[in-house]
Amino acid sequence: MDITIHTTALPHDDPDASLAFYRDVLGFEVRSDVGQGRMRWITVGPAGQPGTSILLAPPAADPGITEDEHRMITEMMAKGTYGWILLATPDLDATFEKVQAGDTEVVQEPTRQPYGVRDCAFRDPAGNLVRIQEVR
Repeated sequence: MDITIHTTALPHDDPDASLAFYRDVLGFEVRSDVGQGRMRWITVGPAGQPGTSILLAPPAADPGITEDEHRMITEMMAKGTYGWILLATPDLDATFEKVQAGDTEVVQEPTRQPYGVRDCAFRDPAGNLVRIQEVR
């Protein structure tokens, strides 16, 4: 069996703010941007890695979500407890400096974790937790 992770999804509540974070702060390339207004599906990914993408999607777009579920998702996004992603870089300190300069909410500065990983964490404009770990 040959399976790869192609795309994962994160919710957004402001597509322009999310696009600015992933494109301008993290340096991801925009692969598609469809829809209009707040109902936009934006696919971004690291430059030179076309097989790996993040789909930034409006959380209310799924017709199977009830109003109560939508309200709960919106509340969890506001608290930063709904979506998260783990990214990796060979130079955590340089990445942290660049992301921090982007006026981003820092959750954790670069830290050596007790389990051996060195990482940092931010919130994107929708409240999603973005952890970045150092890989060598």
